[in-house]
Amino acid sequence: MDNENINSSKAPEALGLYPHAKRVGNLLFLSGIGPRERGVKKIPGVELDENGTIISSDIEAQCHSVFKNVKNILDESGSSWDKIIDVTVFLTNMKTDFPIYNKLWAEYFKENPPCRTTVEINCLPTPIAIELKVIASL
Repeated sequence: MDNENINSSKAPEALGLYPHAKRVGNLLFLSGIGPRERGVKKIPGVELDENGTIISSDIEAQCHSVFKNVKNILDESGSSWDKIIDVTVFLTNMKTDFPIYNKLWAEYFKENPPCRTTVEINCLPTPIAIELKVIASL
């Protein structure tokens, strides 16, 4: 089965050697996507001190940003938001962030919600509180 790497011109730059997405048959697999913005050092919803330590984290701002990044990658890949099949969500603070994230999820996925798994992890590669791993159809 053929596969194709896809790199978005709108999504944040990858932190390593991986594509934003990979098309395999009629499926699209997105790499982990966070709320960072392309070409910008400041992360939406994250305040850092001079040492790079997180001072404050706004999960609502990060959710809006990560959903925008996912949508941009889907659109540039020939898919769309309504074709999302499955999402794995990584949160770094389930206790405080889950209620806000869950409320926003319900707003973004009013129609045709995908399957979802949400897990808490210790940290992510950058000082972010959320990352999504998405599978969509084409």
